[in-house]
Order: sequence, then C-alpha cells, then structure tokens
Amino acid sequence: MNSIVEVGMTLNYVIDSSCSKYKDNPAIGMAMEEPLSYGEFHERILALATRMQQEGVGKGDHVAILGENSHNWGMAYLAIVRLGAIAVPILPDLPESDVHHILNEMQVKVLFTTQKQIEKIYELRQELKGPVITLDDYTAEISVIAVIPFADYLAEALATFRDNTDNPFFPPVNENDLASILYTSGTSGYSKAVMLSHKNLTANAYAAAGLKKIEPGSVWLSILPMSHTYEFTCGFILPLLCGARIAYAGKTPTPAILQKLCAYEKPFAIFAVPLVMEKIYKKRVLPQIEKSSLLKGVCRFGMGRRFVYRKIGQKLLTFFGGNLQLMGIGGAALNPDVEKFLHEARFPYLVGYGMTESAPLIAGGPAGDKTIAIGSTGKPIPGVQVKIADPDPETGIGEITVCGANVMRGYYDDDEATAAVLTKDGWLSTGDLGFIDKAGNLHVSGRSKNVIVLASGENVYPEAIEHKLNTYHWVVESLLVENSGQIEAWVYPDYEFIDEQTAGSSRADRRAYIENLLESMRTELNRQLPKSSRLAQVFERREPFIKTATHKIKRYLYAGHAMLG
Repeated sequence: MNSIVEVGMTLNYVIDSSCSKYKDNPAIGMAMEEPLSYGEFHERILALATRMQQEGVGKGDHVAILGENSHNWGMAYLAIVRLGAIAVPILPDLPESDVHHILNEMQVKVLFTTQKQIEKIYELRQELKGPVITLDDYTAEISVIAVIPFADYLAEALATFRDNTDNPFFPPVNENDLASILYTSGTSGYSKAVMLSHKNLTANAYAAAGLKKIEPGSVWLSILPMSHTYEFTCGFILPLLCGARIAYAGKTPTPAILQKLCAYEKPFAIFAVPLVMEKIYKKRVLPQIEKSSLLKGVCRFGMGRRFVYRKIGQKLLTFFGGNLQLMGIGGAALNPDVEKFLHEARFPYLVGYGMTESAPLIAGGPAGDKTIAIGSTGKPIPGVQVKIADPDPETGIGEITVCGANVMRGYYDDDEATAAVLTKDGWLSTGDLGFIDKAGNLHVSGRSKNVIVLASGENVYPEAIEHKLNTYHWVVESLLVENSGQIEAWVYPDYEFIDEQTAGSSRADRRAYIENLLESMRTELNRQLPKSSRLAQVFERREPFIKTATHKIKRYLYAGHAMLG
C-alpha cells in the first residue's frame, strides 16, 4: 500500500494508467446502452480539458458540476482536474438557496448542469461569467440563460483536439493539489466546504481496492449521486482503477427499475445507502414470513431461521441479476435486524463507515474476514489509523478520531472550523462516538451531538433505539428526542400498510388503530430497554423527516419539539 501511496497519487495518473492498460475494454456509460471504451473515454477527457484551457480555465480555478449521474458528469470532472483546476460537485437535491450560496462563494469559471437543475441558476444569470454547459444536451425553447449542449461542446473539442497532432500541454498537477471542494449537507445544519486533494481521493480508492478482489470488466451499477464522496470514490474512481465498467441507472432506483436494470446488466457491485436494503427487507422479506404461520414458527429457531433466510437470500440475488458479489452499504447506519438477515442469508454485503472529510472511507470489510462482528463497520481500511479519544472506562465508547492520507486538507476559508476538528499532526475528530472491539472492529454508537444526557448522568444513544423502532414493518422512520427529562419518539408510519389494514373503517377507527399501534410498540420496546432509556410517549408524525443526501434525518430542524406534520 505505501509504495502505491508514494507514486501515482493524482487522479490524472490513475486515469492515464487505467486507460492505457484497458484501452479497448468498456469503461463507462448509461445502463442498457453502449458504453465508451477506456480509450474513447480518455480521448474525450483530454479534449474537454484542452477546450476549457483555451477558454481560460487554469490551475486553481473552480468549475462546478450540478447534475444527475452520467458518463458526461465523470468526463467533465476528470477534464477539470486534468488542468489542476478544482471541481465543485453540487448535490442535485440541494435547494436553490444552497446552490446560490455555493456558486457565489466559489466564483466558478464554468458550470456543468442539467435540465432538472437549470431553474436553480436562473436568478444567477448576471453573476455567472463563464459558459453553462448542459450535460444532458438540454436547450430551452424560451431561453432564460444561454447554454451550450454538452454534445456540441464535446464535438468541437474533439475536432480541435484531433486536428492538433502535438500532445496537449497541461500544467503539472501534484498529489497534494486540491481536486475537489465539496459542500456537506450535514445533520447539524451547518454546511461546510471540504477541501480534498488528489491524494486524499486516490489513497482512499487504492485502499478500497484491497477490500475485495475486483476483476477487470466487472459491471458496477451506479445508483447514488456522484457528487457525494461515497459514490465518487467507491463507485467511480475505484472501478476505473480496476478496469471495471460503470453503468449509470439514469432513473430513481425504485424496486421495479432496479430489478429491470439488474436483469440486463447483471452487476458485480452496487453501492447503496441502508434505506435501499431496509426497504427490500420490510417490503419483500418480512411479508413472506409474516403471512405464513409455518415460516413464522420455523424462524423462531436459529437453524430454521437461517434455512429460510438463505432461501430468501437466493431470491434476492436473482433480483439483483444473479451475479452480485459486492453490495457496499454506507452513508448511514444499517439497521441491526436487517444486517442479521443479510448475514444469515449469506448475502454478499460489506458495511462501510466514513465521512466526506476522509474522502470518505474510514473502515469497512475486508471481504471474507470471519472476525467482523455484526453491527460493526469492520476493520479500519489499509493506511488509515483509528483511535478512540477519551474512552469511557466501562463501555470503551469515546470519540472516533482518524489519521491517514485520506484526511482532508481542511474547510475552505474557515480556519476556525478546521482547527476544531483537525490537529496539526493530521488527526481528524469525526464527531462520532464508538469503540473498537477485541477483534479490531470499529463499532459506531452515534453522533456525539445526538447523545441525550439524562439528569442521572446516563447517556442515551438515540440511534440504537431508533433502529429498534424502525424494525417494525409499519414504521418508515423515527426520531428520538428529549423533552423535560423524558425520552419521546416521533414515528412516521407506512400509510400504505395503514390503509390496507383499515380499509372501510371510519376516520375515528383509523385514528384509534394508529394510536393502538404506537402504544403497543412503546410498551413492547420498553420491556427491552433499560429503565433510564424507556419511552415516555410515542407520537405519530404525518410527513417524512427532512433528510441529507445519504438519507440521514436533519436532526437540528426538529430541535425545540417542532414535530407535527
């Protein structure tokens, strides 16, 4: 690992070496469409970089990408960093106000966007100095802002590039040069601009490559936003590093769409947030068991349950195309019951843990390690050190701190925030609490800011109780709060299930049914919880909680008990 870290640690080196080694292999494209080869992809990157250079984009300049996943997104990104410029990927789910803030602060030279996002920049048309290029070739009939379709921009770039027989001259790019500035959409309500170098990203991708054997030509189905480091590093740089082929879903991955894409592409790998697998577990696994008294009886015993789970696991593999060997799960905590099912079903999953500030992987896997404990995030990845700061003498729980080549340079234009989380010798305070078990597995207990400290001095970790609440098949999501020294929960129910169960009932009967579900759950859960953590009340929330890009609830929005939907 160390020899790799010292040589070839720019994204440009990674792409050059892969495109040379796998020139004629398929590289990247939309799912169910003809992909570009590595050679074609490489030529387009260099041509785009040359075109942007001719238009005045140089080393250190900011270029933004605001759009959904596509091979054009990846091409634009790699052309930006080829020049030593800094890519500013913007999460497509961000509201217009956040987009304006980012673009105003970054003063970008060029903006790549799409039809779905274009309205967010209409109010900025006077402030945008450089070209606006639509990755999906969108052109408006009534133009509010001048745009250039990507296909036209690329065609001109390729024509010029091919006519020039000399090798293009690009400024030298160092591994410590900035590659990206990413704005987090955190749960604390304060979006920070994370500065990641070429080395941060490539070191993480090289380390991830050691977690499981990856064959050139294997298909990776991409369903998460590339503007998030989780998908960017693990679902973009990692497969390109290994000569794999990336297929972009192009649509919201509902179960029906996912099944169709997987049947066609037969992916080797998919990276997902826990919500994807939790939905499948609740909608496809639990109902099979609940509706059969025989299966419910069999599943009460370990051997019987494992037999049933393996049968269901085989069906799940068929659902994902029959060739899946790696389901990476990260971005938020996985429900322990869902993980227990995946483990006993022998489903090929790996849980990872990380954050944008660490580019992102901190721990995960490795595949095949029999000592990985269920509920943990596996071992720290190669080249990354993890220490628990100020551990509790009884539980061993303390703040997770991290050091390695993947740790960010700091927060853009914010020395105070940087100093608060990053020591001078490179240790990053994650803000997460956890412990390391005897086998070296990292267990994440929750965010330090989320811990509820009771008058007795006892700590309550809300995430652990929320996992228990979310296990109920009629619960979509939940949130724990402290109110006047008591623990309360808010639950957003699955109204499709409620409708099925209360069809033909009056509104009063429907209300009584929901209240009975909530109270029965509270009573049942309290039998499993320590006295200090028991729920005083469970309330119904009538609309989903507002969440980050990786589907973590933005808890700060619900401080002060403003919960009713």
